Amino acid sequence: MSLWVTSLNSGSNGNCFYIGNEKEAVLVDAGISCRETERRMERLNLSMKKVRALFISHEHTDHVRGVRVLSKKYQLPVYSTPGTLRAHHFHPLYQDHRTFSPYECIQIGGLKITGFPKNHDAHDPQSFIIQHQETCVGIFTDIGEPCAHVIKQFKCCHAVFLETNYDARMLETGRYPYHLKRRIAGHLGHLSNEQALDLFCRYKPPFLTHLFLSHLSQENNDPDLVYSMFQAHAGGVEIVLTSRTAELPLFKISPGPLAPPKPVPVQLSLFHSSP
Repeated sequence: MSLWVTSLNSGSNGNCFYIGNEKEAVLVDAGISCRETERRMERLNLSMKKVRALFISHEHTDHVRGVRVLSKKYQLPVYSTPGTLRAHHFHPLYQDHRTFSPYECIQIGGLKITGFPKNHDAHDPQSFIIQHQETCVGIFTDIGEPCAHVIKQFKCCHAVFLETNYDARMLETGRYPYHLKRRIAGHLGHLSNEQALDLFCRYKPPFLTHLFLSHLSQENNDPDLVYSMFQAHAGGVEIVLTSRTAELPLFKISPGPLAPPKPVPVQLSLFHSSP
């Protein structure tokens, strides 16, 4: 009933997450090249033959750069919402594209993958919950602010890849142009260290074992700073920094004595998209 997880890359230069059990696996996003994906998986002794599908969170380049080649080479179905499909210019080249709706559970072997809405400046962005029996892992990146959907599903997870994109002071005093600072810090941009820490401290479930700090900005964050912030409030949760240049080791996620609730749909009227 355990899940094996890793980040193959996490950052504005590319995002790709591996989640699998003993028999099958999926990739959430494919924002690095096919060749680099293969190299990093090989170094972890992971086989692409186990990967059964690609799930795409949204259409931005750092999440889809490698999708076309990976899906064609390994004959993988590509799952996204219809909105992401329409926004992604490469989609006619996919061999097998399948759409899903928010909170629709997709069964891939023994894995259950559920997408749900989030606040980000894309056409129909989704975060994901991946389950195998009682074990639940969340992929929560590219989020402007924690909405009711994110909060509800965060409470269901044994492990979470959570965006900690920027330090508010570093962004404010940094060299980015004003319009880009507003975009990053806006409600459809990215999570700051402080926003992510507040989510973690207020809503972490008692069975959460691992928190992977993800999508760190190279320009507007400090890995040592954000790690120390979360480590001070870890309370037994293992805090792990993802990398924008390399893969993580493989982590085994198992359920503890407390069973999490199943992912529960939130009324979509609670989700506010951009005007």
